[in-house]
Amino acid sequence: MTVTLPADYRPSEDEPFMNEFQREYFRRKLQGWRADLMRESDETLSHLQEGGLQEPDIADRAQAEADRSLELRTRDRARKLVAKIDAALLRIEDGSYGYCEETHEPIGIRRLEARPIATLSVEAQERHERLERTHRDD
Repeated sequence: MTVTLPADYRPSEDEPFMNEFQREYFRRKLQGWRADLMRESDETLSHLQEGGLQEPDIADRAQAEADRSLELRTRDRARKLVAKIDAALLRIEDGSYGYCEETHEPIGIRRLEARPIATLSVEAQERHERLERTHRDD
């Protein structure tokens, strides 16, 4: 079943949480983000394939290698982000999207707008980060 969103639709705290409009809105937002990342990835791959030029100057060669390394790290981060987007799209399908994995409470529209792949509420995320800092300092 396809939901038709009004052109100017924005989720609001005043409507039922994760109603069909909100689910469709976030599904489209995630799919658009994923498409952008995939397009950038394709551009990077074609750029890296062109990059077989040997720079005569050692400083130019070092800069080219540093640029290539940075592009590869960026692509790796994008690959991981695509996996998180895919997981969020699956959560939309199974009905768990928008709910905290720890508390099962709504994450909140504002947080999902800012980070559509969020799996924790702000409070749960803060607890998680405090625990990480505590264990890191040990």
